[in-house]
Amino acid sequence: MFQRFVYTLTLYLLTPFVVYRLAARGIKYHGYFARWRERFGFFPDPGIRDSIWIHAVSLGEVNAAVPLIEALMRRYRDSRFVITTVTPTGSDRVLQLFGDRVFHVYLPYDLTTAVKRFLDRVRPRLAVIMETEIWPNLFMTCAERGISIVVANARLSEKSLRGYWPIQPLVRRAIRCVSFVAAQSASDNERLRALGAAEPRLAVVGNLKFDMAVPDSARDRGVAFRAAAGGARPVWIAASTHEGEELIVLKAHAAVLRRFPDALLLIAPRHPERFKPVAAACRAYGFRTATRSEEGGADVSCQCFVVDSMGELIDFYAAADVAFVGGSLVPVGGHNLLEPAALARPVIVGPQTFNFEEVTEDLIKARAVIRIADGDALGLTVVRLLSRDVERRSMGEAAHAVMESERGAVERTMAIVERVLAEANTSSDSQGVL
Repeated sequence: MFQRFVYTLTLYLLTPFVVYRLAARGIKYHGYFARWRERFGFFPDPGIRDSIWIHAVSLGEVNAAVPLIEALMRRYRDSRFVITTVTPTGSDRVLQLFGDRVFHVYLPYDLTTAVKRFLDRVRPRLAVIMETEIWPNLFMTCAERGISIVVANARLSEKSLRGYWPIQPLVRRAIRCVSFVAAQSASDNERLRALGAAEPRLAVVGNLKFDMAVPDSARDRGVAFRAAAGGARPVWIAASTHEGEELIVLKAHAAVLRRFPDALLLIAPRHPERFKPVAAACRAYGFRTATRSEEGGADVSCQCFVVDSMGELIDFYAAADVAFVGGSLVPVGGHNLLEPAALARPVIVGPQTFNFEEVTEDLIKARAVIRIADGDALGLTVVRLLSRDVERRSMGEAAHAVMESERGAVERTMAIVERVLAEANTSSDSQGVL
């Protein structure tokens, strides 16, 4: 209890700095200014009871959760659904995908009063927490109220495990409040075990992202974009790029243009605050540049197209011949490789892929992904793949085969949810009899 008291007191003392950081981010991206009261649990009571609540931090986690959320909605048609995020991009994606089918708010900070206000308003019977979010006050308060927790698609990098070290005893207590931890991979399973999760409430269930379905409409939009841009020309995409990677990508594109003068680069920065600086950098580099927000599409004269929108990345993967997935040439840890893999696109990554370590290694072993040692190799590798139709097709087919062989995590996670809810109902019935 003393550790929790110190942790909570520290959070309260840090709250002014957290608010300042929120405001500072809002200067670059105004979405952080909006609805800030929700982050402290203040929002109108929606009159919900016994809801199923899903938390997904941001855009990537929301996209990963979609197959599971849809399956939950089919199975529990009579339940109200609550979805929380932390970022405006995640919020926008929830509203775009689900609209008024769900009640959406931001997750409150891990302050006891904020957590209690939030739970008082949404009254969940089940919390499904996506991937890596472990908040001691949230988890312990849920346990105190008899709210079952399933951590779905759970992953934990070595870096994140080390990051929990200062509060590891508290995190150990928090994770033992969870009804089930569904790990993505064997290595995630071992790290979660080291953090405090234990059988029989811990098991490798697989990655929900393997169950993603590529809509025909996304393929169609990719084909239409490419046709308008000049269908026969080589097209490559640099997706989810970060500061420090974009200039590497532009340098690589200059090398690509020397070999393929009509080549088109699609560049999609990871964060909205990078949109304008990246477009400016493309123009400063001398590329004829268009953006999604201004021109809408690319014409045959365009050399660089900036995808300055959210939720459309899969359309542009569908338009490309080769994909570089960012966050991997800088120490971010990489991003999701499975969208281009599902579209049978050959993928290039850098050395920093610790966030998706096992998935990346599996795809590399299947010869579906090429790992480059540094940014200097990016242009050469893109040129190589654009020059070799047979290698591109072979890599794409290998990626698609891995996707097909790994499907099934949604079904396995649904079985866990059903078991957890059944156990909760049995426990509730027993208490009623007593």
